[in-house]
Amino acid sequence: MYDTDARRTYRILICDLVGLRPGPDGRPDCSEVRRHVEQACCTFHDGDGIVAADIGGGGIHFVYRPDLNTAEDLVAEAGDGLYDAVIAAATVVPADTVFPEGGVRIGAGTGNMHSRSWGGGSGAGGAAPLMNTPGINSRATAQMVMKAILRFLPDLPFDLLHECSVSGRFDTGRDLKDFPTGKLEGRRIAVLGYGNIGREVARLADAFRMRPVIYARERHRRWIEAEGFRYAATPVEASAGADIVSVHLGLGAADATTGRFANAGLVGDAIFDAVSPGATLVNFDRGELVDAAALDTAMGDGRIRFAAIDADIFRDAATGAVSGPLAPYLPLVERHAGRLLVLPHAVADTDHPSRVAGAKQAVDQILEAIRFRRVGNLKGDLPDGYTAVPGRAIHGIGGVSAGTLAGVAEDADVVKQFADMAGRLHDFWTRLAAAADAEERQALCAAMGDGVMLDVNRQAALIGALGLHGPFTGKPRD
Repeated sequence: MYDTDARRTYRILICDLVGLRPGPDGRPDCSEVRRHVEQACCTFHDGDGIVAADIGGGGIHFVYRPDLNTAEDLVAEAGDGLYDAVIAAATVVPADTVFPEGGVRIGAGTGNMHSRSWGGGSGAGGAAPLMNTPGINSRATAQMVMKAILRFLPDLPFDLLHECSVSGRFDTGRDLKDFPTGKLEGRRIAVLGYGNIGREVARLADAFRMRPVIYARERHRRWIEAEGFRYAATPVEASAGADIVSVHLGLGAADATTGRFANAGLVGDAIFDAVSPGATLVNFDRGELVDAAALDTAMGDGRIRFAAIDADIFRDAATGAVSGPLAPYLPLVERHAGRLLVLPHAVADTDHPSRVAGAKQAVDQILEAIRFRRVGNLKGDLPDGYTAVPGRAIHGIGGVSAGTLAGVAEDADVVKQFADMAGRLHDFWTRLAAAADAEERQALCAAMGDGVMLDVNRQAALIGALGLHGPFTGKPRD
């Protein structure tokens, strides 16, 4: 341990739920994370009446206080340095809270981590490290994107047809003609952003035989195209002729003077003019990314037929006043009834397995920072006295590291399978390229095709099982 004084007491505040599924007592179950903490030789404090100031005797103590969810409560509890570190998910950690050993956000974005201890949400210039757990919610969010798309497309009204069938008001022969639809296959989907969620959305869309077009920075182009997707240099180019637009960009940096985020309002008239008429918009990233007024107009004139927005919404307990990024969309709901779906930033933060996995990883990262001064999944600047180490990756999410590739070699049988399949496939393609004419090529394919396709399918299955998809996260080739 870095601090050799075994009498020192560390207190880590957990100010969000670390389990969402109800336990035996009916409350959200934190038992999996409790066990994880205890297996790391630390103490987990849970229950009513916890007084963090009374915790002493040395060691590392995790204090579970998901009830602390307002700025006033958090500053009162953690504004004087009582806690050494914090773990948060959706809760906003105010600037005036103090956590000298750092903080971890469960999830990717750190825009809610405002503490000056690490320089705010960007992690720039602070004395403590700011970390995240990227990829934890990626699959849950991407699957919810598909759920939203399937709510609208194909636009077959299940509920109406069910009611008509039950009430005896439907005749298949006469009435089915009144419900034409179009399947997802072949539809163009613009995916704005090639982060963990954007990649997952593109892969799921591809599984539906849709045509993903991905906007991202130019440096991602070769990897996007290597995965079989089309690259677009701008959001408008990606959206041209799109039947669906799915937004996964993040807010970008905030202007130091105005406080406005770089990507605020990016999805507006230019994109709505470019899409196929009657397109569907899904924004399960940040509410501010879409120009709500422009969306209102686009839904009114038919450029956008359906939209789904997932963003934070806050309600003042005393006055009932509503605020937050979702608030500008609320007046649109009545005007576009049945076509606009609004959700309270729920698509990623309601998945129990993701929350538990993220919380366990956050615990590990805090412990590594405290015990060994090593920081993984760093956001922003590395404070003095710490060493940056490779961040943890979720299997099959976020690309492939050198360590992942090297790890394959730990199973000699797997390496041999790859080598043998590569050898046989190399032999086939070499012989096919050297064939003299179409007749010889046909004969070669007939003779070797069965074995070739077995190897192709087995290789693809093995690659998938090992998570060897996507960009390489080490140094690029020369």
